[in-house]
Amino acid sequence: MSKISVIWGAAFALSAVAAIATAQHRFRYHDETATEPLRLVPATVDPGENIASVKEKGSKIKVTGNGIPDHLVGQFPNRGNPHQIETQKVKLKLPANPTANGTFTPLRMGWNFGVSLNGVVFDPLAAEFWHGDPGSGWSYNALGGAIALGLDANYAHVQPNGKYHYHGVPTGLIELLGWSPSDHSPLIGYAADGFPIYAMTGKIDGKVTEMKSSYRLKSGNRPGGSQPNGRYDGTFNEDYTYVQGHGNLDQCNGAFTVSAEYPSGTYAYFLTEDYPVVPRCFTGTPDQSFKFGRQ
Repeated sequence: MSKISVIWGAAFALSAVAAIATAQHRFRYHDETATEPLRLVPATVDPGENIASVKEKGSKIKVTGNGIPDHLVGQFPNRGNPHQIETQKVKLKLPANPTANGTFTPLRMGWNFGVSLNGVVFDPLAAEFWHGDPGSGWSYNALGGAIALGLDANYAHVQPNGKYHYHGVPTGLIELLGWSPSDHSPLIGYAADGFPIYAMTGKIDGKVTEMKSSYRLKSGNRPGGSQPNGRYDGTFNEDYTYVQGHGNLDQCNGAFTVSAEYPSGTYAYFLTEDYPVVPRCFTGTPDQSFKFGRQ
């Protein structure tokens, strides 16, 4: 497969975001340049009834539901997130037999990366930019802690329309699914291109293995001037670079694995403990139903 840059085609993605911003709203101004510890809201609240269905029909897998998770969540609204969880009309479809394109497609703002088995989507990108400018080339890492987003213990929060969504590893969900570090991860969900999503452990060459990201922080300091200063510490997505062989996953946090669902093996995406946690690109073609407003 061909390589992409660390910012996943950022010029294209950010230009798209700029167009959305002009048409719809202004982004919040930020000048933070240092990471802060995440202050996660404890997951103590029952969000209500979860309705979710994952069915294979013909050449498609169809996921429907109400967007309410099947595990406890944090209190919403909260100090960092003023929105209330509300039911959604989840209606997604993806290829039942996905194929790799031979090139990577970057995840763009306005798209969900994938959907969990409980019908809650993975939406790792945050609409927060240096000086509130999506064209600045500097996008804030949602898990960097510099911007208070009111994330709960599932690394999730709520959009203005009431959509609860994951920015990181959904701890409540993987506990319900029985995840164990000594076993291959249970199936967590599906990416928009149809490939499965697992969490942190896979099987390579017949052995259960911790799946590790191949991204690492850049060395030295940011440019400064009209751009952020300070050291590359994970505040921004652009603080990271992909280093082939640094971990055992590719640029999209993917690898070939053998699992209970795919005994003959499959390419799959993995949620990881380290950045990017949730993948930021696709090896296949994402279905248009994962674009915001198309659910």
